[in-house]
Amino acid sequence: MTNSPPYYRDEQITLLLGDALQQLRTLPDGSVDCIVTSPPYYGLRDYGTEGQYGLEASPAEYVETMRRLFAEARRVLANDGTCWINLGDSYVCSPKGSESKTDGLVGRSNHLTTPAGSGGKNGGGLAAKQLIGIPWRTAFALQDDGWFLRNEIVWHKPNAMPESVRDRLSNRHEHLFLFTKSPRYHFDLDAIREAHAAPDRKAGARAFRARDLNHQRTATGAYTGPDARGRNPGDIWEIATRPYPAAHFAVFPIDLPLRCIKAGCKPGGTVLDPFSGSGTTGAAARQLGRKYVGIDLNPAYHDLAKGRFAQGVLDFDATA
Repeated sequence: MTNSPPYYRDEQITLLLGDALQQLRTLPDGSVDCIVTSPPYYGLRDYGTEGQYGLEASPAEYVETMRRLFAEARRVLANDGTCWINLGDSYVCSPKGSESKTDGLVGRSNHLTTPAGSGGKNGGGLAAKQLIGIPWRTAFALQDDGWFLRNEIVWHKPNAMPESVRDRLSNRHEHLFLFTKSPRYHFDLDAIREAHAAPDRKAGARAFRARDLNHQRTATGAYTGPDARGRNPGDIWEIATRPYPAAHFAVFPIDLPLRCIKAGCKPGGTVLDPFSGSGTTGAAARQLGRKYVGIDLNPAYHDLAKGRFAQGVLDFDATA
């Protein structure tokens, strides 16, 4: 699948080492069926690797980096493929920045902060303390570049890290955008349907009637009853963060890529993550019987991922 030797390959997994954009350029047109990824957030982490993304000088530069990268990813994606992008937001900070330290294999932040050494995060003309709006800036740039923006999903984190702020509300969500290359694409809603909530028995027959009336109207305007296969899960996903036991940092929770892959990748297809990290998307793809291509700039992350894949199926319910 690539023009250069992979860092690691087995019958299901391919790991490519290097800059995400450069490695994407080595992949054939339409060679993956689904992209599930979480790019480095703007100004939140210094991974200690030359060429890393996320430390651009301004929000505009970061957004342009993402636009270029996902333009190449669109070429690699099949015409009926889906692309799921998780992004967190950040605030313009004072020159001092945070006192937190980040070195080695540091993980994703569960709250909004700035690492030591990158203080004074540029807000592109915004005054300090303002929310930058990086996820939507990026989403609009990709939409303008030709992507179909199909959903904004709110990832609600019930166990989000508390924030020591007193003049605003603490953050408990991130954004997950569903993009497609074409207006028609593979999407298996049945694979992610949720069980209908049983009405309160005390409410009697009225509760059952209200439940039925709350379902979608048909094209003729009449109400339909509940689908026996389950309900559409909607665009607010409550998923707790889950630390990977082999690492001492919070990672992308496997429940998120599991749901994305079930809905957005055809059986036996190939999933791509241009920011593979510890391999959570790969672990999800592996559990669901899909192939996986992961790209990362840091060989230490690929080594961590290889160890993770060697463990076999992880202790997560792939049918949930």
